[in-house]
Formats: sequence, C-alpha cells, structure tokens
Amino acid sequence: MNFLTGKWKWLLGITVMLAVALYSSIPAFSAPSIPLRGVVEGFYGTPWSQADRLSMLKFCHDHKLNAYIYAPKDDAYHRAKWREMYPADKMAELKALIDESKKQQVKFIFAVSPGLDIHFAGQEAEQDKQAMQAKLTAMYDMGVRDFAIFFDDIKNKDGKGQAEFLNWVNANFIAQHADINPLIAVPTEYFRQDMESEGQIKKYTKDFSSTLDKDILVLYTGEKVVPDGLRDIDYVRANKLYGRQLGIWWNYPVSDYLEAKLALGPVEKLPATAAIPAIFYNPMKHAELSKISLATGAEYALNPGKYNAGKAWHKAIKAQYGSLAADMEAFADQSQHMVVSWAVIGPEDGAALRRQMDAYWQNPNDESRKKLLADLSKLDQSIVKLQAKLPQNILKECQPQLEQLQRIVRADMLGLQVLAGEKTKADFDRAFAEVKAHEKEALISEKAAWAFMDELLQHINK
Repeated sequence: MNFLTGKWKWLLGITVMLAVALYSSIPAFSAPSIPLRGVVEGFYGTPWSQADRLSMLKFCHDHKLNAYIYAPKDDAYHRAKWREMYPADKMAELKALIDESKKQQVKFIFAVSPGLDIHFAGQEAEQDKQAMQAKLTAMYDMGVRDFAIFFDDIKNKDGKGQAEFLNWVNANFIAQHADINPLIAVPTEYFRQDMESEGQIKKYTKDFSSTLDKDILVLYTGEKVVPDGLRDIDYVRANKLYGRQLGIWWNYPVSDYLEAKLALGPVEKLPATAAIPAIFYNPMKHAELSKISLATGAEYALNPGKYNAGKAWHKAIKAQYGSLAADMEAFADQSQHMVVSWAVIGPEDGAALRRQMDAYWQNPNDESRKKLLADLSKLDQSIVKLQAKLPQNILKECQPQLEQLQRIVRADMLGLQVLAGEKTKADFDRAFAEVKAHEKEALISEKAAWAFMDELLQHINK
C-alpha cells in the first residue's frame, strides 16, 4: 500500500538526495590536521641566510605551515654561547624575521640549546637560570611568543635535572606571560629505540618524562634518529612510553649527515590515523631545494589520512618549477633516498629507470638496448635544460649533483655502446674515471644509474 502522496514523495526524494550528497562528501575516518606544523631550522653546518629565512616564512604561509623554529646548530648564540645575548646586528635580523613571521601568520619559535655546559646544581645553576630568563625575555620584548629548549646531541643525561630546569622556565617565564604559548622541548634520548633497553624504559627517559610538566610539548624523531617511516602503532607505543602525546621532529629532507646527497623526494610513511599535536620538518642547508619535500610535508600535515606521497610530490614540483617540472622530476627522481649505516629514509632513487636497466640485463638485445639508451638520453637532455634554465639561486644548490648525474648518464650510454661494438673500452674508462673523481662531492642515483655504470664495467672487463 502506498501511503505517500506526490508531494511527500517529492520531499522524501529531495531528502534522500541531500543525505547521499552529504554522506559522499564525508571522508573515511582519518587523523585530523596536525595543529602545529612547520619547519625547524635545526641542522648542522652552514645556517640559512636571512634571505633564505624570509623566503621560507612566505613559503610556510603559502602552504599553510604555521610555525618556524629558529634552532640552527652552528649559530653560536643558539648553542655554544647560549648564555650570551645576540649582538646588535643579529638582533636586528631576528627582529626582521619576527616581524615577517607575524605578517605571514607563522609562529616564530625561538629555541635555545643549553645542554653542552648547563649546570643543574649550586650557584652556577642559579646563574644559568637567570641567563636563560634574560635571553628569553629579550626575545619576548621583540615580539616572540613561542619558545623551545633543546637537550639533544649532548653527553649529559641528567634527565631529572633537565626536566626540573624546564619546569623552572615554565613556571618563572612561560607562566608569567598570559600571551606565551606552551613551551617546547627536545630530550637527550629523542628517538624511541634510545628510550628503551631490552623492553624497559631507560633511566634518563623515565626521570625526564615523569618529572617534566605535562603542559610542555616534547618532540621526538620516531623510532630512530632518521627512520624509514613511522607507523601509527609505533607512534602510539612511544606516547604510552612517555605518558603524553609527543610531537614529531621529522629528519627529512635534512642532509647534514650526507652532505654530498640531495634529498629531493616526498615526505612518506607517516601515521595516517593517530592524532598528532605537532610536526616539524628538518630541512637541508639548501633552502630552495628543501621546498620540494617541505611542500609534501605540508600537505601531509593538513590531511594525514588522505595523503598520497607520490601525488603530493608531482604537485609540489609542478607548482615550483612550472615549464621545467618534467625535467626537474627526472632529476629529483634520482636523488631521494638517504642512507648511511644508521639512517635510511626516502623513496628509492630512479625506480623506473632501475627496472628498465634490470630488463636490459635479463634480455640484452638490440631492442632493450635502444629503449634504455633513449631513456638515458632523455634524462641527459633534462639535465642540459635544467643547467640552462634553472634560476641561479636553485642551480647553485644543485650544480654538483646535476653535473655528476650527467657524467654518470653519459658513462652509462657509452658503456652500452661499447657492448654493442660502437665505442671503445678506452672511451668508457675515461668517462668512468671522471665520475669517480667527483664521487666525494656529489652522490646521486647510487642504486640506479651509478650502479648500472659499475655493472657495465664488469661486463666490459669480461
């Protein structure tokens, strides 16, 4: 029996359509956007220039990154001479950064790293407290409303002493100003595998975490200093171990531990469902080239559950390089993976090219050789175009790697021609020697184009 008149059928139909449209617009469950998201200038080596920092603040605004931590390790007044006030010219530069941060709606977070020689007992401890308060007050007077104190990369593991010092700063400086945001800290054991030993929380981490005021935000780097991703389950495990929600200091695209390599890939393999209070990406000394990865990190932080690293990477390069995007992708694809004995991070270099090389070795006929030569020639052409058309400030940051990749690619092409009887072994040997002469100044495509060059040598020498 039909109890609905034409009018009510029409209203029901409209209601159903609206409900379906609303439901279809609601994403599947995922983590919310990360409230505090930004860049930490926290690397070793040459700090950014003032121009780099001003440009980065504009970049942060444009990509909805809302924070920048000033913490260059090799700024003497940040670390080695932390008790001393900045000289007048440096204070003027900091004031310009603070003012620009406000203009760009980016939190300027002033950090101090006192751990090399701080005292926690006696008269010297009192003097250090006063020195810290004076330094932070000077920055407050210039407009800073966000502060951080770091104890990373030091020998002193007095967890209780560090936490009590931070609590003192929290009570005697942070809490005394209603307009200051919560203090941020980095402990000495700042990655999860260093916080535990044989399944038990280590003394330092136990003392630090149990003593520290709960309103102080703690940052950590994940499972390792430079880990190959961070799973939701491991993030939750670290929070449970620490007794609070930890913020993330993500060490990509930073390259201070492997300066000959550029980290030009996307941020990847981060939690998709966990609620994270903060994330800061540690960049390279190359501020412009860091923006590829940082743009992807910004996209992740806005919607972790919907983030697609590959799509974000293509989008970032297209936005930043325009008509050179395809050529920049070809180059950046060969320089993403960072690996040393204690660190592995970033997508594999040149994965598609490597597959083509493997296909050639599986069936080294004329057809596979020509296809591989065409791919290598196309990459060579992209390098030539980038060298001619990249803006000078960007070209300066990547010139050694561009030149080295070109040497490698041309050596690869020569090697293929030698195997086909079109070139001599002497031609290849000269090209190979030229690559080796520059290997300390520029690393790129180690498992793809570079590895193929070594493989060619073995076949040529048979």
